[in-house]
Amino acid sequence: MDTIRTLQVDAFTDEPLAGNPAGVVPDADGLSDDQMQSIAAELAVSETAFLRSSDAADYRIRYFTPTQEVDLCGHATIGSFAHLRNEGLEAGTYALETNVGELEIEVDTDGTVWMTQDEPRIREVDIGYERVADALGVDAAALEGASDDIPLAVSSTGLPFLIAPITYLSDLGSAEPDMRAIEELTEEVDATGIYLFTFDALGRESTLHGRMFAPGAGVPEDPVTGTASGAVGAYLDRFGAFDDDFPEELRLEQGHYVDRPGQVRVRIGEDVRVGGRGVTVLDGSLVVPEDEDDDILEA
Repeated sequence: MDTIRTLQVDAFTDEPLAGNPAGVVPDADGLSDDQMQSIAAELAVSETAFLRSSDAADYRIRYFTPTQEVDLCGHATIGSFAHLRNEGLEAGTYALETNVGELEIEVDTDGTVWMTQDEPRIREVDIGYERVADALGVDAAALEGASDDIPLAVSSTGLPFLIAPITYLSDLGSAEPDMRAIEELTEEVDATGIYLFTFDALGRESTLHGRMFAPGAGVPEDPVTGTASGAVGAYLDRFGAFDDDFPEELRLEQGHYVDRPGQVRVRIGEDVRVGGRGVTVLDGSLVVPEDEDDDILEA
C-alpha cells in the first residue's frame, strides 16, 4: 500500500493550535474521490484541501469535509498556500482552479495569503426572526434589534451563508444552537450555514465578532471561516453598514467560543479579498487504501 504526505495547517493565525485547522494533502494527483473522502474523514478537521495539477491554472484544489465534497473553503486555501510558501513558493500572484471557477491567490512576502473570492450574490430572505432565533438558541429581540438597517440575507462569494446580525457579544456567546433546526433552515434558504455576528467585538481594531454553524456540511461550529468572512464583508457593503465610510480593511474575529481564536482580513474593492496567515502544526503521512473498501490507517 502507498503512503501519502498529509499536514494540518492552522489558518488565520500565527499561533499553533489556534485559528482554523485545515487538512492539506500537497500531492493529491491520482487519488480517487473515495480516497480523498476517506482521508478527509480520517483527518477529521472541518475541511481538507487536496492540491492537484491543473491544465487551466497554476494549481487545482478540491475540498472535502469529513462527510462530503464542498466547492470552496477559505481557510483550507489559506492553509494550502501558507504551506507552499513555507516550502519555497515565491511571493506573487497565482491562479487557482476550484469547483466555483478560477480564483486569484496573492502571496505576500510576509506569508500573508490573499484569496480573491467569487462575485457577490446577495438576497434578502423572509423567514422570520423567531424561527432563526429558535434555531440559534438566542433571543429574537436581540436579532431583530440589530437588523434595523442590515436585514437577514443570504450572501455568497463562493459559498452561500445566511447572515444574521445580533446586538451584543453576550448574546452571541450565549447562543445554544439547535443543529437539526439549523440544518433544516439552511437547506430551506439554500445556504451552507449561518454566520451570526455582532459589532461588539473583543479587539479594539476588530470590526466584528462572528460564529458560523454549518451542520448540514458536517461542521457544527467552524472556528474561523474564510468564505463566510468574504460573504459577510460583501453583505455589509451591500446594505451600507458603514454609510459612506466603508473601512479599507475589515478585521473579523472568530473562534473564541471553541478555543480556536483567529482573525480574517477582508478587503472590498472591485472584488472581495480574504487574507490571513497559517502555521503548520502536523506533518506526516497516511496509508492510502487500494480501494474504497479498505480503511485509512495512520502510517
